[in-house]
Amino acid sequence: MKKITVILTLGILFSNLAHAQEKSFPIYIKDLKPERKLSAAMQRSFHKYEAPRFLDNELYTNFRYTELKGFDYNGGDGTISRRDPSKIIFANGKYYVWYTHRETPTEPKGIEACNDTIPSRDWDLAEIWYATSADGFTWEEQGVAVPRPPKPQPGWRSVATTDILFWQGKYYLYYQSFDAPSGTYNPKKDASDICPVAISRADSPDRPWTSPNKVIIPFGAEDEWDYRVIHDPNPLVHDGKIYLYYKSGMDIRDANRKFWDCWGLAIADNPEGPFKKHPLSPVTNSGHESMLFPFKEGVAALVGTDGIEHYTIQYAKDWVNFEIAAVTQLMPTAAGMFSPDAFTDSGDADGITWGLSHFINAGNNWNKMYSKLARFDCDL
Repeated sequence: MKKITVILTLGILFSNLAHAQEKSFPIYIKDLKPERKLSAAMQRSFHKYEAPRFLDNELYTNFRYTELKGFDYNGGDGTISRRDPSKIIFANGKYYVWYTHRETPTEPKGIEACNDTIPSRDWDLAEIWYATSADGFTWEEQGVAVPRPPKPQPGWRSVATTDILFWQGKYYLYYQSFDAPSGTYNPKKDASDICPVAISRADSPDRPWTSPNKVIIPFGAEDEWDYRVIHDPNPLVHDGKIYLYYKSGMDIRDANRKFWDCWGLAIADNPEGPFKKHPLSPVTNSGHESMLFPFKEGVAALVGTDGIEHYTIQYAKDWVNFEIAAVTQLMPTAAGMFSPDAFTDSGDADGITWGLSHFINAGNNWNKMYSKLARFDCDL
């Protein structure tokens, strides 16, 4: 027994001596020994991210915002709203952007008070409009691109939240198509804002746009994660195919009455489908309004509000398996960026430096609810 006690005592003594002889963590990273044991946090710093300090990380940025010139909001009375801009493209010597445009006799009045002319929410009774610019700061509104079609075609109540695709010399707009006022509750799905994703195509960004009037991405089955809604279509080109990222809400409601927002991926050889949903969807676990763009050989995502990984910039080298690359703040809401490589399928994309987003409740009066477009600049 005494022999065992002596051995244990010596073992503890030598262990303590070994720890005592190990130097403290160095002040300069260049002096860090590769064999040194690291805490979990420091392990992440050196092995999880591109660089241990955020200013050395190519996928870290701050955001600067600038008010745009050229748009009228009727004195901020809530009757005119512009929100949810698309990606920005450069064609015919100028920049183009598409967005949700609402111009109604009154501000939104809620689901109980809405009718054929009074909107329920900011994106109700809306159309897809577009504008052009020479410099990205001053814009000239060109008017409607995709109007609400006649009832009962998809989108007769509202068309909103669009994004653009350029493919083989033609232009395609994907957007949400509402057949009921926004906020209409569906008890079977326990959800509102249930609307399919529709598409319109054109030979020129300056119109005319025509629609085949069909659903592009079908809802999931009743027991699948994307059964309730399919929102925010975000098309990119990769590996000779269309990669269409989209949002849905799953699981039970949380304390704020929100579902778990995640993003899925559907892939097609043709802009009008059929789209095949990736078996690993959902591919992100967060983000109410996310923005995706090609970066190097993969794809990066600005993951905005909602979710355990909100306000992060993520990267998927294989376009499917996203990892957190950086954490940031004051991220643009519902952003559409100018990404020169969005449709080039280059395999070595440069990233982005600017885009447009929107500010909700721009007049600081919730009774006059409307949104304004703004420019953001970044370094990604």
